[in-house]
Amino acid sequence: MINYEAQRVKMVDNQVRTTDVTSHSVLSAFLTVARENFVPESAKAIAYTDADIEVAPGRYLSHASPLAKLIQLAAVSQEDKILEIGTGTGYVTALLGLLGELVLSLESNADLAAQAAANLSSYDNVKIITGDMEKGVPADSPYDLIFINGSVEEVPSALFGQLKDGGRLVAVVGYGNASRAHVFRKERGTVTAQAGFNTAVKPLPGFRKLAEFQF
Repeated sequence: MINYEAQRVKMVDNQVRTTDVTSHSVLSAFLTVARENFVPESAKAIAYTDADIEVAPGRYLSHASPLAKLIQLAAVSQEDKILEIGTGTGYVTALLGLLGELVLSLESNADLAAQAAANLSSYDNVKIITGDMEKGVPADSPYDLIFINGSVEEVPSALFGQLKDGGRLVAVVGYGNASRAHVFRKERGTVTAQAGFNTAVKPLPGFRKLAEFQF
């Protein structure tokens, strides 16, 4: 019998705390959410290893370290209305649900959205929406925080338009080892970017730069 609780503590101690994650609320969330419930049955035994886990073709649950650093970078407050882009199986949604007031999570894969909804049935402050991830959810905007769960080549302007004034968007921009975490902040209608740490997380489908016309 696998002691998942002990593995969860080991993951936090060895993968999260050792990478400059010091936020008590973030550490508590990672100690609380049962990661094994968000991976396929065949992967439960490796749910807490320091590796990305494929949850659907081309879609992954990120290993804990970069994910915890990104959530710490987001500085989630208990009053935040959050839009998550890329629900997957709902693990990050669960973490954000513990930290914020309300989480709307957008997923383009209907099967993953259904899995996430089932996994999150005990959370009364999260809502799973199926749709085009690059378009966001304008009907419920504005948001205090938009969290993109996966790396992107470019953040669509539509998402910046859904930020509340004073809000922020957290994303990993770029692919592979050249990617970097960013916080985008919106003040008086203007969005500014602040680069954070270098990291490598699996990409979300879509989110490619539009080809530029060459003379």
